Amino acid sequence: MGKFFCDYRFLFLLVVLPFIYIQIRLFATQSQYADRLTDAIEAETHCIRQTRLLIDQISMQQGRILSLEEERKRQDQECAQLRALVQDLERKGVEKLVGDVQVPVAAVVVMACNRADYLDRTVKSILKYQTPIASRYPLFISQDGSDPHVKSKGLSYEQLTYMQHLDYEPVHTERPGELIAYYKIARHYKWALDQLFYKHKFSRVIILEDDMEIAPDFFDYFEAGAALLDRDKSIMAISSWNDNGQRQFVDDPYMLYRSDFFPGLGWMLSRSTWDELSPKWPKAYWDDWLRLKENHRGRQFIRPEVCRTYNFGEHGSSMGQFFKQYLEPIKLNDVQVDWKSMDLSYLEQDKYVKHIAGLLRKATPVDGSNAILKTNNIGGDIRILYRDQSDFESVARQFGIFEEWKDGIPRTAYKGVVVFRYQTQKRVFLVSPDSVQQLGI
Repeated sequence: MGKFFCDYRFLFLLVVLPFIYIQIRLFATQSQYADRLTDAIEAETHCIRQTRLLIDQISMQQGRILSLEEERKRQDQECAQLRALVQDLERKGVEKLVGDVQVPVAAVVVMACNRADYLDRTVKSILKYQTPIASRYPLFISQDGSDPHVKSKGLSYEQLTYMQHLDYEPVHTERPGELIAYYKIARHYKWALDQLFYKHKFSRVIILEDDMEIAPDFFDYFEAGAALLDRDKSIMAISSWNDNGQRQFVDDPYMLYRSDFFPGLGWMLSRSTWDELSPKWPKAYWDDWLRLKENHRGRQFIRPEVCRTYNFGEHGSSMGQFFKQYLEPIKLNDVQVDWKSMDLSYLEQDKYVKHIAGLLRKATPVDGSNAILKTNNIGGDIRILYRDQSDFESVARQFGIFEEWKDGIPRTAYKGVVVFRYQTQKRVFLVSPDSVQQLGI
């Protein structure tokens, strides 16, 4: 009996232990589920809060959108009012007036160094005609070096902008005995033109020197020239100078010519041309460098018959070379030409060949020997054929015009033709054999 009771307790224990284990496991699982449920409830609560926050933000954004919509409508109304105002101004021509004021025809720069008295005379001559149109022709002085009198003079003018080029780099001339001034001048020109074209962003620049006076129609002349420069890419620059512009050789202030020889002494070029020249600008003698065929590459220059600048600088880097013979007798134009009403289409490349050929055909042929005597006995225009440079120099010497050539081109020549007046209105054409062939005379 006792043995049976012990077996029963043992069996009971075997049954109870798994039950206890199962209950413990159930309790542990329920605890885990409770923890997860708590975490889920907390996560749900957090999501609800975030959702409410997003809803609040969306509501705020919707309010801002509505506000922006109202602002847009208001700006649309203001734009409509402004458009109506602009249209009204256009009808009254105000837009054109503003455009004229804001867009310059060209910057004007006076190249100076150490002649304060010359500079003052030049600037006064310019301001006499530039002041009423100052916004169309902004005026600059560019001084090379540190001469205190020139700097003081340059800074004394309220109507212009003063620039100073300080170059301390030593100058090494290429040939013994050369003046370093010509090297410094070339450096100064490059610096000044780089400043005006690339820093100040002008599309055209008129270059003057500190020993020049200008004609009354100087600015109108260059405005007409700017239009030619823009539409005819065979024109490299516009000049106000005629090397043979002495009083005895000119007559017609309305007449312009094309030339293969760069005149200089008051000239205008465009930014596109400077883009080409600036990277290869020479160390010295920049004007003669521009006269080389490899640099002007078949392009020509516009020049007047009667000069629009007068060079009074007897003392300077050129030591007054040729001043008494060629510069002092120059006639400065004193006629107010209305260039806006002038038809200058005859100067365009294709038309000009026919124009000059027509003038030459009408001229009476004359032999070069005793040219002046023969010219005196003929009433109208004449043409004289020269064989070569030596023959040209002989004929030019008889009349007293420039004899000089550069790179095979006489001063002022177009396709070998040099023209000047003799005895007031009579034109003399000096013509080369190549001229006859090129112009089909």
